[in-house]
Amino acid sequence: MMTAKRVFLAVCITALVLTIILISLKAYYVLVAIIIGTVVMAYRELWSLVRTKKIPPVDERVRENTSKSIRNGFIFFAIALIFLMLIFSINTTLHVDIIHLLGGLFLSTGVVYLASYVFYDRAEPKLGERGLMMIKIFLIVAAASLAVFILSAFLHNIVSGLLGTEEPVFFFIAIILAPLGFAVGLIGSLVIFVKGLLARAS
Repeated sequence: MMTAKRVFLAVCITALVLTIILISLKAYYVLVAIIIGTVVMAYRELWSLVRTKKIPPVDERVRENTSKSIRNGFIFFAIALIFLMLIFSINTTLHVDIIHLLGGLFLSTGVVYLASYVFYDRAEPKLGERGLMMIKIFLIVAAASLAVFILSAFLHNIVSGLLGTEEPVFFFIAIILAPLGFAVGLIGSLVIFVKGLLARAS
């Protein structure tokens, strides 16, 4: 119980310090993302405080689910950051507000964390081996499609620069095939995720 209180207090203090800094920088978009992210990460504790005025204990299952959810959020953040850096390195004419971009990135990371925690806590226990295998396959398809898109876009720009004309093959893969594969992987994962949430515990 004491560990849970300390962690919750540390998250709140960190969020408060970041709020003060971001207000002084007038980075309101990032501030909103940070606040939402904090609520997302501590929603279990906040909900328990509202209902029972107590912080729930952190048992082994909650600790494991939280650890895996943080891992997924970090992986998403790293991949998204690499993807954005690659896009800006390929197309130097893009002009984007960095503050808004970071705010969206932080907010998306919080959503990934929340979805991961809900999956591990609610959906995974209700899915059988076949369901878990299928969601892994769909996630692999989505990740592979994203990697193919990045690689194809990169190769398209290189080959087009060498040939002095638009290269069609990698362009077709990046614009049509990769997004289609990503959509299939994402939709399939969401369908199984929702199926797990709605299923009755066996």
